[in-house]
Amino acid sequence: MIAAAQSASNSSALNQWSVVAVTDAELKQQISDKVARSVPVARIPWIEEAPALLLWVGDLSRGAEITKEAGEVPFVFDYLDSMLMASIDASLAAQNAAVAAESMGLGIVYLGVMRNIARDIAEMINLPPHSFVTFGMAVGRPDTSRTSGIRPRPAQPMVLHHNQYEQGRYRDYLDDYENAYKAFRNSQNMSTKTWVGAVIESATSIDYMGGREQLRETLTERGFKLK
Repeated sequence: MIAAAQSASNSSALNQWSVVAVTDAELKQQISDKVARSVPVARIPWIEEAPALLLWVGDLSRGAEITKEAGEVPFVFDYLDSMLMASIDASLAAQNAAVAAESMGLGIVYLGVMRNIARDIAEMINLPPHSFVTFGMAVGRPDTSRTSGIRPRPAQPMVLHHNQYEQGRYRDYLDDYENAYKAFRNSQNMSTKTWVGAVIESATSIDYMGGREQLRETLTERGFKLK
């Protein structure tokens, strides 16, 4: 998986990402417990049960260290684009790893909830300044006895535009997507929810953020000035 991740494109060949593979059961449980306190559930089974938890790090720490050792100041890292670049590189690497995992019969779950505990997770895995966990990834073998399925995606015209962005075109395909969304949730015995409702909740509920509203403060503390 990591070999595939290292084959992903990365900006200017700077390799501004790292990954911490958490396999220690006690540490993984501590992380799971910390995450669970940030969301309305008692436990996070897909973290606890997975044999490996990969923490994908946007990592400017190597660049900062190399630059300072050369007697220079890495002031470009104070700008928002540097944080964004490292986050994108980590994402590209992780998706390569996900495809590699699935090719070997493994399953993965992306875990954006790691940003809920951005400050704590950095301390728990001893991250240096100028680095942060962008997201996690639980890795294991799928349990075929459990209900599972592929979530439906919207029709391509909802996301594909030619030459110019056609604002509002998604509305022509919304009803069909809602039907597929509802059918999937019913088949998985999930709670009743519409896609539009989920979108609105994500845009209006501070509880949905689960602590991520403090992310800017945490990043600033970790050396990202976000100018």
